[in-house]
Amino acid sequence: MHIHTLEQWQHSHDFSVNQNQAERNTKIVMLLTALTMVAEIVAGAIFGSMALLADGWHMATHVVAFGITIFAYQYARNNTNNPKYTFGTGKVSVLGGFASAVALAVIAFVMGLESLGRFFQPQTIQFNEAIGVAIIGLVVNIASAFLLQDHHHHDDADDHHHHDHQDHNLRAAYIHVLADALTSVFAIIALFAGKFLGWVWMDAAMGFVGAAVIAKWSYGLVRDTGFILLDGTVDKQTKLAIVNTIEEDADNRITDLHIWYVGQHHLAATISLVTHYPQTPEYYKNLLKDIPSLAHVSIEVNHCHGEPCVNIHVV
Repeated sequence: MHIHTLEQWQHSHDFSVNQNQAERNTKIVMLLTALTMVAEIVAGAIFGSMALLADGWHMATHVVAFGITIFAYQYARNNTNNPKYTFGTGKVSVLGGFASAVALAVIAFVMGLESLGRFFQPQTIQFNEAIGVAIIGLVVNIASAFLLQDHHHHDDADDHHHHDHQDHNLRAAYIHVLADALTSVFAIIALFAGKFLGWVWMDAAMGFVGAAVIAKWSYGLVRDTGFILLDGTVDKQTKLAIVNTIEEDADNRITDLHIWYVGQHHLAATISLVTHYPQTPEYYKNLLKDIPSLAHVSIEVNHCHGEPCVNIHVV
């Protein structure tokens, strides 16, 4: 058999997605965050402000998270055709999102512990300096959020048939920015309440609220990305669409069906069917060509002997 004939039956296993714009924007956000981090840490050390130092080191964790996001994009692109990966590097971005989600959970936990400590041992707060820092951080985070905004972002983690419309790696970076923005907003509220009303306890209370919201975001992202990484099956609607499409043709009956994500935008399926009127695998793949995101299909056709399952007219 000639090589050019074989190539006609071979296909790409590149299920990654071109995310050059997302990668560029994430680099800009990482630079903005890193510059703000350095400025806060230096100013905190010079002026002896614990608020500045704490926020600076907090931003350092987000710089690391953005680094994970960028690394995932670059690794997926550089290893697209690496034979070590059976279905390509489509899940690398999902893995990056998972790692960032774990980092968010750690941040939420540390915020919760710090807030608990401040309830029992209130700290002296330099209100004017701290408010200034929080406002600067909020401005930087709002600008970063606009750069990272994913127009296909969905908050409903249970709606799994939307997985293929999301970039989980970019979503993770976006949530890190939102977490920082939320922290700044809550800090501003608490600091104004402390300065003008004397409610110093608001600092710790807002810390708890922020930690709870960030933990919720983290949980949703871990669930979404973990579902894909563990080859979780797709929603019932997609399954039914495949079954109905195959079984409405002739007297075909599907005996085994497995569907999973090989990338955040692509589905793979292995299908075993039995029929009295067998066709080539390409025939059945062609039937499924309109199923959204179905990028890799393997079909086993078994010839059934005996009476047909349905009465049909074979021309």
